Amino acid sequence: MWLPFAPEEIPGLPSAADHGLTYRFWDGGDAFPADPADCAFYVVPYLKGAEIAVRPLAGMARAEVVQTLSAGVDHVQAGMAQLHPGVRLCNARSVHEASTAELALALILASLRGIPRFVEGQRQEEWRSGFYPALADKTVLIVGYGSIGSAIEDRLAPFECARVLRVARSARDTERGPVHPLAELPSLLPQADVVVLSTPLTEATRGLADADFLGRMRDGALLVNVARGPVVDTKALLAEVEGGRLTAALDVTDPEPLPAGHPLWHAPGVLISPHVGGSTSAFLPRAKRLLARQLTHWTAGEPLGNVVHTTT
Repeated sequence: MWLPFAPEEIPGLPSAADHGLTYRFWDGGDAFPADPADCAFYVVPYLKGAEIAVRPLAGMARAEVVQTLSAGVDHVQAGMAQLHPGVRLCNARSVHEASTAELALALILASLRGIPRFVEGQRQEEWRSGFYPALADKTVLIVGYGSIGSAIEDRLAPFECARVLRVARSARDTERGPVHPLAELPSLLPQADVVVLSTPLTEATRGLADADFLGRMRDGALLVNVARGPVVDTKALLAEVEGGRLTAALDVTDPEPLPAGHPLWHAPGVLISPHVGGSTSAFLPRAKRLLARQLTHWTAGEPLGNVVHTTT
């Protein structure tokens, strides 16, 4: 087992002696901790980029499980083609919901209530009073209503929103109300004051928020992206925010990291955070609980959670 944390730092991990396991620590360093051919359970280093994530995959002839510590798996999915059939790819559902939902709410409130303007005013010693939008009475559309989308709605509940609209790949009913299929998105966009993107990056969602998508949003609406940068067409977004019709709050961008001199940095009405949706104090305890749970199931021959893909 290759782990990005020292095994003694993961409470509840199956005993190596009792189960005949060998734990190896690898957090993306230049040298592998052992021969990749001997690795059966590979936990991908967190936030080290796609190149590092997939580097050992070609040599993992005995791999059975690839476990990410991110909600998205797009950074490793291409490398899975190098593995033999039957390898399960698992994501980190249950790890990032709280942190990402917190940030989504922070971005919404900061953007609506003018917090960036106040921070700049403080630097300039200017008292920038005025009239600012509230989240109360707004309609919020969540595009990508999985576990993170649901967690975002949990945190919207106290803010007296007029409505929360939900969109996922396919329709379903929840205790809170209906989840609309992606096909209905064009008719829902004009109804929303705030559109939150929390969808995974797939071929179906790459460039989802394109010129047509953005053009359907109502004047003055706020786009919040806590998904992946390429879900949004950056050129189309720049056209809307530079014209002043839309505003945006982005935890992810395309390209990423956003290079110096990129027009998004200084676009009017745009708030940018540097892809920190999951990077909080909540990450480590939840990630370690996930790994202990997954490895316990795996050593017992029980079904794994969070399986999103199996190689063929």
